[in-house]
Amino acid sequence: MEMATPQLGRALVVIVDDRVSHGETQDRTGPLVAELLEEAGFVVDGAVTVPGEAVAIRNALNTAVIGGVDLVITVGGTGVSPRDVTADATAGVLDRPIPGIAEALRASGLAAGAVDAGLSRGLVGISGSTLVVNLASSRAAVRDGMATLSPLVTHVISELSRLDA
Repeated sequence: MEMATPQLGRALVVIVDDRVSHGETQDRTGPLVAELLEEAGFVVDGAVTVPGEAVAIRNALNTAVIGGVDLVITVGGTGVSPRDVTADATAGVLDRPIPGIAEALRASGLAAGAVDAGLSRGLVGISGSTLVVNLASSRAAVRDGMATLSPLVTHVISELSRLDA
């Protein structure tokens, strides 16, 4: 008899990519993030794709927070190019940043050879009772980021759920 994985909560994935949002290319990271979240014990509400525009990113994050998800992970738009505005949009949504987790994601990504993770300006923090995490867009950064994030997320969501009790 197989034991069911305990559910940590609900999660949403936000892919920030101009080409994917305009239908020019297929999303390769959203399904990976969803799979890794499900393996970690989350119910994934879905993945939404938005262009690299601050308003669109902010709207997706606010919709996730209002919708009551426990975790929202953005993928993409964390670098240094002018179109990389995910961190800027996220900063406007966060109530409390958690810089230690963002630094852990950068350090572990760089150590694993995911250069985009090491150069990421991504943020991590709390908005309402939702944990918001920005990940760099390469599959290597996503895999390493999720491995680094999984044990930390469990603790943060546990702490946040005590606020609701």
